[in-house]
Amino acid sequence: MGTSHRKPPVKNMVGEVREMIARLFSVPEGYEVVLGNGGSTAFWAVAVTSLIERRSAHATFGEFGNKFYEESARAPFLEAPARFDAPAGELAVIGEAEGADVFAYPHHETSTGVLSPITRAKNGLTVVDATSIAGGIEVDIAQTDAYYFAPQKCFASDGGIWFAILSPAAIERARKLHAEEGRWMPQILDLSIAIDNSVKNQTLNTPALATLMMLHAQLEWMLALGGLEATAKRSRTSTDLIYNWAEKREFATPFVQNPDWRSPVVATIDFEGVEASEISAVLRANGVVDVDSYRKLGRNQLRIGAFPSVDPKDVEALLASIDYVVENLS
Repeated sequence: MGTSHRKPPVKNMVGEVREMIARLFSVPEGYEVVLGNGGSTAFWAVAVTSLIERRSAHATFGEFGNKFYEESARAPFLEAPARFDAPAGELAVIGEAEGADVFAYPHHETSTGVLSPITRAKNGLTVVDATSIAGGIEVDIAQTDAYYFAPQKCFASDGGIWFAILSPAAIERARKLHAEEGRWMPQILDLSIAIDNSVKNQTLNTPALATLMMLHAQLEWMLALGGLEATAKRSRTSTDLIYNWAEKREFATPFVQNPDWRSPVVATIDFEGVEASEISAVLRANGVVDVDSYRKLGRNQLRIGAFPSVDPKDVEALLASIDYVVENLS
C-alpha cells in the first residue's frame, strides 16, 4: 500500500475500479469514469469551477441539494443561481431557469430519504448528486452529464475520494472552462486535470489506497451478485420491510408520505408517543448503531440505511429489536 500512485500496482487497481464502475452502470460510449481527491463536498467545488459556465439551477429538498446551491451562490465569478425548493420530506424539481447552463439535483436526499427521478435537461448539463444512492438503484446514465458519488455508502468503502461518470458534453465543458482566460481554477478543482489523470488511471495527488482496495472488493461482489439490478433489488427489499413495518405500527409513520418519493437505500421513520432518541440510545447500548435521525432535521425519527451490503435479514432483526425496545420503554 505504500507504493506511489503512479506505479503499476495502484494504477492497475484504479484502472480495474474504473472498468468495473463502467460495467456496473452500463456507461454509454464516449462517457468517462473520472475520479479525484476529496469527497462529494469537494466535487461541488469542482463543478462550480469546471462545469458551471455562468449560472446554475438547483433543486433543494434537503441538506445535500442545499449545500451545492450554497457553493454555487458563493462563487464570485458566477451569476446568482436559481433555486427550486420543497419542504423536507417532499420532492423539488427544477423549472424554468433563464440562462442556466447546469441543472443540479440529488438523486436522493440522504437527510430525508426522498428520491428524485432522473431526467435530462434540454438546455444545459444535468449534474446529479448520487453520493448515497449510486450502486443501490438502477439508473440510465445517458440521462445525465455528471453522475457523481463517493464510495462510503453503497460501495461499502471510506470517503475522501469522488467519482463522476461524465458525458462527452461535460468533458467538453470542463476543457472549455479550463482554457478560459482569467477563470479561477485551482489545480485540485480543475476537472480537466482530473479527466487527464483518470484516463491514465491516476489522480492528481496520492489517493487513500485502503479506500480503493475496499471499493474494489465491493465492486467485485456487486458484479458477481448480478450488477445494479441485483443490488437495487436487495436494497429495495430492505426498505420495503421498513416502510411496511412502519405502516402497521401505531407509533411509527414513514416520513416520506408519497411512496414514489421513498428512497430504496435510506428510510426515515417518524415516531409518536415514544422518543426516537431513547430507542436509538438503547439500541446503541446493545451494539446496534447509527440509526439516528439527521441532526439538522430536528424530527422525532430514525433514519435507517439499507445499502446493498446490508442483509435484509438484519433489517428484520432491527425492526424486531425496535418493537421490543418500544414495548419495554412504554
